[in-house]
Amino acid sequence: MQEEDFSEDYTRPSKTKLKEAMHELRDLGAELVELPVSQLKRIDLPENLLTAVRDCQKITAHGARRRQLQYIGKLMRGVDDEPIRAGLAKLRGESAAEVARIHRLERFRVRLMEDETTLTEIANQWPGVDIQHLRQLRRNALKEQELNKPPKSFRAIFQILKELDGTPAATENEDGDE
Repeated sequence: MQEEDFSEDYTRPSKTKLKEAMHELRDLGAELVELPVSQLKRIDLPENLLTAVRDCQKITAHGARRRQLQYIGKLMRGVDDEPIRAGLAKLRGESAAEVARIHRLERFRVRLMEDETTLTEIANQWPGVDIQHLRQLRRNALKEQELNKPPKSFRAIFQILKELDGTPAATENEDGDE
């Protein structure tokens, strides 16, 4: 018997690796299909891919949806998938920058609950914020804590801070937040 030499380096990936990569792209496309339109707009997608994803969201028949997902996977092969993966990670809160941003906003909210003068800092950082509404939410949140009620207003404060921080007018001086 003659021994075969399997140590040769092949220049192209195996058929199995190619199929795995294609399935991964298709799954990434399926993940895009599951996103609401508001989140889809945050990810920089090529126009043809965005159209295909939006079309797939409208399809209810199983077979047609499966074919559309295959088509999205095919389109994904011609697109750089790293920005899409980064955008999805940011939406899921997996990126380090997004996690740091969320923690910073959480600290901001806690400071606001402890001291009402933080409202001045918020007004300076985000001109145009409805201070009156934030002040009312703060009072309601303190009352909710006192009465052991669900933290509805406490959560609303965080959502407002998150929306404000997402606006382009937000300044990037996070060093003084602690």
